[in-house]
Amino acid sequence: MVLPEALNELRKTLRKGQQTMADWQGGELAVSAVPGAGKSTGMAVAAAIAIANFNLHRQKQLVIVTFTRSAVSNIRKKVSEHLKNLRLPQSAFTVSTLHSLAYTIASNHRELSGFGAGETIIVSESQKQRLIRNATNLWVKENPKLYDLLLEGRSFDGEDTERLRRQTVLRTDVLPSLAREAIATAKSSELTPEDLRQAESPDGGTILEIAAGLYETYERLLRQEGAIDYDDMILGALRVLKNDSIRKYWQERVFAVFEDEAQDSSPLQTDLLEILALTPYSSLPEGDGEKSFLLPSPSGRGVGGEGIKNLMRVGDPNQAINSTFTTADPRFFNEFCDRCQLNSQLSTLDQAGRSTVNVMRAANYVLYWVNHSEYAKLEKPFRQQRIHPVDVDDPQANANPEPIGKGVEIYLPNTVDDIEHEIELIGLRIKQLHEQDPKLSMAILVRQHNQGRFVAEALAWLTKEHDIKIYDVEQSDRRSRVPMDMLAILQFMERPHSPDNLKSALEVLKDRLKISSQQDLNALASNPEKFLYPTLLDPALTPLAQDAQSKCKALLRAKIELPLYNLIPFIAFTLYDDEAGLLATADKLGDRLNQQLVGNYSMQTVITELKEIVESENFEAVEDENLEGRYMTAGQLTIISLHKAKGLDWDVVFMPFLHKRICPGEAYIPESVKFLGDFGLPEVARAQIRAIVHHERIPNPEEAWKQCSYLKQAEEFRLLYVGMTRAKKLLWLSAAQSAPFSWNTLENRTENAPICPAITELAKKFPEFISW
Repeated sequence: MVLPEALNELRKTLRKGQQTMADWQGGELAVSAVPGAGKSTGMAVAAAIAIANFNLHRQKQLVIVTFTRSAVSNIRKKVSEHLKNLRLPQSAFTVSTLHSLAYTIASNHRELSGFGAGETIIVSESQKQRLIRNATNLWVKENPKLYDLLLEGRSFDGEDTERLRRQTVLRTDVLPSLAREAIATAKSSELTPEDLRQAESPDGGTILEIAAGLYETYERLLRQEGAIDYDDMILGALRVLKNDSIRKYWQERVFAVFEDEAQDSSPLQTDLLEILALTPYSSLPEGDGEKSFLLPSPSGRGVGGEGIKNLMRVGDPNQAINSTFTTADPRFFNEFCDRCQLNSQLSTLDQAGRSTVNVMRAANYVLYWVNHSEYAKLEKPFRQQRIHPVDVDDPQANANPEPIGKGVEIYLPNTVDDIEHEIELIGLRIKQLHEQDPKLSMAILVRQHNQGRFVAEALAWLTKEHDIKIYDVEQSDRRSRVPMDMLAILQFMERPHSPDNLKSALEVLKDRLKISSQQDLNALASNPEKFLYPTLLDPALTPLAQDAQSKCKALLRAKIELPLYNLIPFIAFTLYDDEAGLLATADKLGDRLNQQLVGNYSMQTVITELKEIVESENFEAVEDENLEGRYMTAGQLTIISLHKAKGLDWDVVFMPFLHKRICPGEAYIPESVKFLGDFGLPEVARAQIRAIVHHERIPNPEEAWKQCSYLKQAEEFRLLYVGMTRAKKLLWLSAAQSAPFSWNTLENRTENAPICPAITELAKKFPEFISW
């Protein structure tokens, strides 16, 4: 038995807000935590205290779920340490991702899960993309009338070149994207293809009908391969738990569920947790049922009976930054918080031990301004909660550190000429700060991959001249894509007459900045023969297209002139120039292919092996060193994307390139797809399916497109907020007067580029933050 004094001492390590988690006595609790509030720390202590208070063990466990595998490892380590100190059994809890938990349940009861009797293949993301491409091609063959309707679009004069271009756009861009969006959004809400078909849509249901057909075809191919995807794991577990006896078995084994990062959950994931967290009345001692509250599940389907729901959900809806490319929607966690608040079951952790006071003031004002601006017309992008500093007697040492200088520095376009000048100023500030304190951790947060590349190249002098270590996370990511690059180029070399292969090769060349992105790749790829080997009668290519043509023809010549085993090194030098890490990764890939294909080395076997490597995602890029603690190392400058920065922090954070075009931006329709209308089909489908989920009127395509634009802008503001709250002692915000129209091509500049409106308003509110 653990003495109350020991538990009380552990509780004292938390601040007041976190202690509400440690004081949990069962039932439901929503915890909405500001950045830096220590929600994971609070959850780990609350878990250890709950295990002690309720005498949990292997047959009656606390289940902790979170969003990523790295988060699983982090929280497991914290809870284990507390249990070790309290001399409690390590078997009293489990930690897993939601998908892993669901798969465990489903695979233990295959006869009910719908997975089939044999071993089930879980498709990787790249395998899923292959299935979607195949489903798209199959759907086109099986639905000629709908396909022709799309092909006609608007303003079609029947000209063959335009027809070929539209075919390429539809087959390689629009339809695969529509399929991805519809499948993920519908599956995560337990909607079937038939549900999409039956929805009453103001556009006559055409877009949802196409989405349903693609979804249905994808499911057919998935079943033929005996495979499931990640959404199937949740659906399989829910099918299993519909069985009364099996549901009771799992509910008896689970005492309670604690969920971290709850803002990233979908409705079905929440349903799964609510079912597991429920202790049925029939299993309770007499009289305990009076304590229960039964809240409706997000999907409206109930939670498998009545009883006491031991569920703690912890998250921050203001850090929901994945909703435009996953099925997560902060609206669900916000609704859960609002429902819990009605029953006094909401705790707001609003004291943060991370940032200096002025950083918190800046972040709070951005949140307030956005929520009272034109960007909040449909629904507020943020939950209204302010970040407060901790109390003076806080258990965390130096929780709100003293600022470096003013703590916040804003550089407006009138003081920054262009992006080169902007990075020069940042470099000089880094040098100055490093000289003052060589142990400072610093980071530059970027929104786009090409921005990271530009920053790394522009600041290389800091390493050469001042020995300041730079870790470019984006460069590491680029290395992991080397097998995909090689596969795309070799497939083009093998079948250059394929529009799909040509377009894939052109996209690799564009991504690696070997050709200009300021051209319609669909138009180039729609007729490979005319592009690669035009006759005198064919229209002349533009200078940009000629450059792309020469790069492609050089690759084809290499196939003829070089031995096969030299093609990987040749492609590597073509794509990566003198980027040592990428070249080393390509060498490693070439060595692996040589070893695995001894005696059977041919173009076809190399391509087959590369497909296997890409689909299994088991190739590790060459890294320069051991990567433990690589992102926040003292004395290091880290270049990292805003999305990857979530959950991390640094002494000094630089956020450059804060232009309105990027934050908040607006939904953009490429010229190549405008023949379908002034909207994007994937985005419209997502908005229409979202309306079905929320039992709302389904918007027409134009309305849906506006909604998507709003949701994108709301998420961009939340991403800005996440970036700002990574800073401990100093936050730098800047935007240059002249900036690239597109970061794929730096030559085309926009003069007097508008700055992010939130930064403009922040500078007005706090003129003392403006730097010159």
